[in-house]
Amino acid sequence: MADAQHSGRPAETFGATAAGEAGARLRAARLGLWLVAAVLAVRQVTAVLGSPRGERLTDLETWVGPDGVLHVTGSLYDSTRFTGTPFGGLVLKPLTRSAEQALGWGWTFGTLLLVAALGVIAARALPQPVGRRTALLAAPVAISLLMLSLPVRNTLWLGQTSIIPVLLVLLGCSVVPGRRTGGPLIGVAAALQPTLLLFAPLLWLTGRRRAALAAGVTFAACTALAWAAMPRDSATYWVHHMAGAGLGGRADDLANQSLHGALLRLGLSGPLETALFLLLGAAVVVLGLRRAVRCARDGQLLLAVAITGCAAIAVSPTAWQHQLLWVLLTVVGRAGRRACDRYVWPVAVVLVTTLPAKMLLPDLAVLHPLRDNVVLLAALAAATAVPFLSRTSPQYRAPVPAEHAAPVPARFRHVPLLPFLRRVPTRPNLLLELLLIRVTYAAYSQVRLAATGGSNEAGRARAEHHGRQILDLERVLRLDIEHAVNHAVVKVGWLRDFFDFYYTSFHFAVPLTVLGLLYWRRPVDYRWARAALGFTTLLALAGFWLYPLAPPRLMPTLGIIDTVHGVQDFTQPDYGTLTALTNQYAAMPSLHFGWSLWCGLVIAVVAPRGWMKALGLLHPFFTASAIVATGNHWVLDAVGGALVVGAGFGLTYVLQGPRARTVTAAARVGSEPPPEPVRDRTAS
Repeated sequence: MADAQHSGRPAETFGATAAGEAGARLRAARLGLWLVAAVLAVRQVTAVLGSPRGERLTDLETWVGPDGVLHVTGSLYDSTRFTGTPFGGLVLKPLTRSAEQALGWGWTFGTLLLVAALGVIAARALPQPVGRRTALLAAPVAISLLMLSLPVRNTLWLGQTSIIPVLLVLLGCSVVPGRRTGGPLIGVAAALQPTLLLFAPLLWLTGRRRAALAAGVTFAACTALAWAAMPRDSATYWVHHMAGAGLGGRADDLANQSLHGALLRLGLSGPLETALFLLLGAAVVVLGLRRAVRCARDGQLLLAVAITGCAAIAVSPTAWQHQLLWVLLTVVGRAGRRACDRYVWPVAVVLVTTLPAKMLLPDLAVLHPLRDNVVLLAALAAATAVPFLSRTSPQYRAPVPAEHAAPVPARFRHVPLLPFLRRVPTRPNLLLELLLIRVTYAAYSQVRLAATGGSNEAGRARAEHHGRQILDLERVLRLDIEHAVNHAVVKVGWLRDFFDFYYTSFHFAVPLTVLGLLYWRRPVDYRWARAALGFTTLLALAGFWLYPLAPPRLMPTLGIIDTVHGVQDFTQPDYGTLTALTNQYAAMPSLHFGWSLWCGLVIAVVAPRGWMKALGLLHPFFTASAIVATGNHWVLDAVGGALVVGAGFGLTYVLQGPRARTVTAAARVGSEPPPEPVRDRTAS
């Protein structure tokens, strides 16, 4: 007995030590997340208050009249810049003197406090039960996402009050679900934003009928009070502008993400548009409320509130950007029974609510209807279509795990440095990959443009100085062949046309084709190759920042003929104005050659036949010839491209280990399990 007790002590001590280490890591993660939230808050305050007066808090300044109070001698709606309800004007009217005295600081910090309160309340409203990790980390994560979201950033920038209705609704529905104050809070929120009256039916259908009646009575009382105090403004808002339609800008403006705005942008107008809007709005309300009631009865009250808010966005006459916070709250919903599908909806929601639409979809005319209404489409999907899982579903907490490729042992002890990247899913979610590729490329384009060295005379001089350095080094190495190759190609018309076409067409087409074929036929290799391409591009961006370089075609004294862009007028100070669209001084390293070399190496590694490998390696050869022949790169730019490609593959190896070369037969899509091995009976 004593020996057993003695032998059990080390195990207990080890368990306590492990628990202590886990708790310490959790506390460190929590502190780190709170620091991130604080940094984001400081950044938002700095961005707003650091802007010139008149370019920030523009909506707040409409409150300040000639005597320090709101439009004393006129109407709220003498200018259509004020988009709130008459009750909103009545309630906030006493605050305008203090707003004038401390315009910006007090309002901005007050809004930050509201955002923090909203994040804490949303974290408390998560479906129960939640683990200790989630309980500790949810609040800082929620506040950080709110700070990054376009609705909050727009609210801070304009000086709007759109956080208040969302906070009131969450308080009324989640924090005080069984108290009498819940209904009045929602009624006040609806008096500030009328479409939020849609939460009254949600209360009624979920059994809170007294709260629903209280919400309706409070809304009616607040509206009647505002009508008695400001009859002219009330008539203007409720009759002339039909609950705010036409205030704050044209109803067909891209910022109006409601069904009404979308139909107007599609070219519909008049009675047809009104009838279609009412019909579609009624369908959205019915479907949205049914889904919200189902979620509320399932214990997912925060998701039910978010779905109802999304329906309110769709049926509102005008839903400006600062009023679209409900879409972000739907991130708490779980959709997808498989583990590889679980992150599609939250990632899509975060991207839609934090990034401009032009970063999500390419600038193609056929995609403009989607791009112009991307937030509305997300709200409609959340309200009517996304298959959110019930908490009773077996996959709610334990999704179907993804199949993984068999890991390959590394030669070095500490490889991979990030062990969790060693588990390679056989086929990642396609939609998630497309979102990742699109957003990554958009971010790459923005960073590359921001890294330009030619936006001014000093930057241009620096880039040309670097160009002379490269040329001098090539002369020492006897690689200065740009002028000779360029002029030789120009003399042969068909050869010039070939290299121009190759330079402009294959740069994007071939890498995308390789990625697509890998995803379809070799999904395990897809993850390895995609990671290497990402590291390569990231390292190239660092090169653009640190070493802006003028290509041969933009060096005034070399006499290089720009066969792709046409003749450059070096006598004009703004001859490089194309840099406003794309960074012409992002030459070192050459990603034209880098991406082509990546394609060639990947094809050489994974292609099953020799002629395929040889064909793949021809692509970087033709690309190197094209970038030099067209005058767009130095020879050393291609060397730089090769270096970042090698570093990209090296980082991939170090961080996630060797390439998974084989996949278990059970993991192969469409294949049968392997037959049982035949045992040698004689050996037994």
